[in-house]
Amino acid sequence: MKIVVAADKFKGSLSAPEVARAIAAGLRGADPAIAIDECPMADGGEGTVAALVAATNGRILTRRVTGPLPEMKVDATFGILGDGKTAVVEMAAASGLALLEAEDRNPLNTTTFGTGELLVAAAEQGVRQIILGIGGSATVDGGIGCAQACGLPVILEGGGPVCATEPLCGRDLDSVILIKHGRGSPVERVKITVASDVSNPLYGPDGAAAVFGPQKGATAQQVRWLDDALRGLALRTGKLDQAARPGAGAAGGLGFGMLAFLGARLQSGAQIMIEATRLRERLAGADLCITGEGCLDAQSLSGKAPVAVARLCKELGVPCVATVGSASPDAAAGRAAGLVEWLTLSPPATIEESMRRTVELLEVRAAELLQRWKRREIERP
Repeated sequence: MKIVVAADKFKGSLSAPEVARAIAAGLRGADPAIAIDECPMADGGEGTVAALVAATNGRILTRRVTGPLPEMKVDATFGILGDGKTAVVEMAAASGLALLEAEDRNPLNTTTFGTGELLVAAAEQGVRQIILGIGGSATVDGGIGCAQACGLPVILEGGGPVCATEPLCGRDLDSVILIKHGRGSPVERVKITVASDVSNPLYGPDGAAAVFGPQKGATAQQVRWLDDALRGLALRTGKLDQAARPGAGAAGGLGFGMLAFLGARLQSGAQIMIEATRLRERLAGADLCITGEGCLDAQSLSGKAPVAVARLCKELGVPCVATVGSASPDAAAGRAAGLVEWLTLSPPATIEESMRRTVELLEVRAAELLQRWKRREIERP
């Protein structure tokens, strides 16, 4: 019997690789003869590097780069996948909101420069492709800091180039008149795929400043200024088409910057994971797939990893079951996507207790699931 374990993290409790190990331990405890393929998943947000590296037997590297504030330095990690040809970077590792104290959160003062430094560090490893996850940012700079760090010539008002060692921030948006393609940039030869499930455009009522600015510390007045500045950037650089694309407003406009200045493509984070981990191939001949995440709810149905895995399983005719921390009534809609059943960790324990005992409860639920499967108590497509 072959089981593929393709679960996401349980936020606040376990990473995706830790979830996979716990489920696998429970299955082996119930039947040591089972063939188990641990394939941790993510959707482009926090945990994407760890999941992809674990799923492909890759490696983690660390670089000291600029943090969300120009004067700040952080030790940020990125991954090289097992094939040695693909790197994976999380912008939150360098430019993330969680790196700042509440009183320092102000998108006029923050920069994506460190994310650009990470992209350069990854490109210097000789990879052909970089996967960039852009969740959890502290920035609304339209990607100008990232472009600057990648070595692209940035021209300011008055015709002068920007100083390469002084990171551009949100407040500099209305001073940038042109960003050229930098043929000497190490990232120019690398294919970049941006993992994002955000569909917001760059500017307007659903844009980067209006929707995400307040959570990054922007006042109402700053939101209006940033929105105008982002629109002006797209207009001056001749990139209005890219600004209107779904996802351009992700990460304070970094989605736009990657599209407009670095020729990247935006794609569903969960689909990127499925491709990068070769999940379709790994499901071949599988009797069962076990997925899961901390909470199965309406957001899960909008493209999160467990539902994306279930849809693929449905296409391939592989039964898919989820183990989750908790499930809302909306989870029932997951059946249409391909989830045949889900088991929660919470009852009879409280959610708080489940979070303390996640490893133990996952092992127990996995063993229960296997026994129910063998007794044919779980629906099979």
